[in-house]
Amino acid sequence: MSKPALPTDQQLLGDIRTLIEQGRQQLATTVNSALTILYWQIGQRIHHEVLQGERAAYGEQIVSALSRQLEQEYGRGFSAKNLRHMLRFAETYPAGQIVSTLSRQLSWSHFLELIYLKDTLQRDFYSQMCAQESWSVRQLRERKNTLLFERTALSKQPEMLLTQELANLRQTGSLSQNLVLKDPYVLDFLGLNDRYLEKDLEDAILRDLEQFLLELGAGFSFVARQKRIQIDNDDFYIDLLFYNRRLKRLVAIDLKLGDFKAEHKGQMELYLRWLAKHEQEAGEAAPLGIILCSGKKQEQIELLELDASGIHVAEYLTALPPKEVLQAKLHQAIERSRARLDNRGEDN
Repeated sequence: MSKPALPTDQQLLGDIRTLIEQGRQQLATTVNSALTILYWQIGQRIHHEVLQGERAAYGEQIVSALSRQLEQEYGRGFSAKNLRHMLRFAETYPAGQIVSTLSRQLSWSHFLELIYLKDTLQRDFYSQMCAQESWSVRQLRERKNTLLFERTALSKQPEMLLTQELANLRQTGSLSQNLVLKDPYVLDFLGLNDRYLEKDLEDAILRDLEQFLLELGAGFSFVARQKRIQIDNDDFYIDLLFYNRRLKRLVAIDLKLGDFKAEHKGQMELYLRWLAKHEQEAGEAAPLGIILCSGKKQEQIELLELDASGIHVAEYLTALPPKEVLQAKLHQAIERSRARLDNRGEDN
C-alpha cells in the first residue's frame, strides 16, 4: 500500500498562510463587533442613567468629567467628543438587537457616518446596503455624497412601501428593482465635454466599464455592446446589455442624447419581448429596460405608464452639479412622485 503524498514546503506554507489570514479576519470581526457594542452600551448608560435623557449644560459637564477620568485610564478613545458620538449612537439606535446584528458587518467608522443622518429611512437604507454589499467606509461616504438614496427609485415610493421594502431587505437580503434603479445616473467619471455623439457616450462607458458598473449598482455584469437582434429580416441593435444576478434578469440599456420621446417606449418594448423570447432562461425574471436620456418629459412618462412595461426612464448627468442644487432637484422629484402615487392609491 503506497503512502499518501506529503505536501511540498510551498503547499504547506500556503495552507498555513490561509489559516492565519482567516483567523486574523475572524478575530478582527469579533473585536470590531465587541467594540461597537461596547460603545453603544456606554452611550446607553450615559443617556439613561447619567443624563436621564436630557442634553442640558449639566449633562455636558458630566460628559466632560467622565471623559477626563476615562482618558487617563483608557486613552484617547474616550475623549468628550467620542463619548458624545457614543451618546448619539445610542439615541439613534435604541434597539440593541439591531446594533448587535449590524455590528457583525459594519465597523464603528461606518456607524459614525450613519448616526448623523437625520432621516430614519435614509439611514436604514444606507446601513442595510452597507451590510448587503460590504461597502467600505470610503464607499459609504461617496454614495452619501452623490445622494444615492435620493436617486434610487425606492425613495420616490410612498413612505409605507419604502418602509416595507427596507424591512424585507433587512430580513431576507433580497433586493428589489426599486433599490437598484436610479434617477439620475451620475456619469461624471466619463470626462465628456459639451458636444458628443451617442457613439462617444457608448465608447466612454465601455472605457470606464468598471466605474459604470459601480454606478449601476449591486449585481450588474456586462453581457454585450450593440447586441444584434433580427426580427422579420430587419436588424436592430441594443446599445448595452447587462445581467443582474441579484434581480436574476437581463437589463437592456438604450442611450439617448436628447429628451425622452414617446416612440422610445415602442423600441424598448420590442427589445424586451425579443429578449424574453430568445434569451431569458428558466428561473429568471422578465428582462428590464433602462432608457438613459439627457433630459426627461415627466408627463409623457407618467401617461405612458412605463413601469407596467418593465421600462425605467432616467436622466444621466455628465457633470455633477453642486450638492445643494442636486438635493433640491431630487427633493422636488421625490415629493412630486409620492404625491402622484398617493393620489393614485386614493382613486383606486
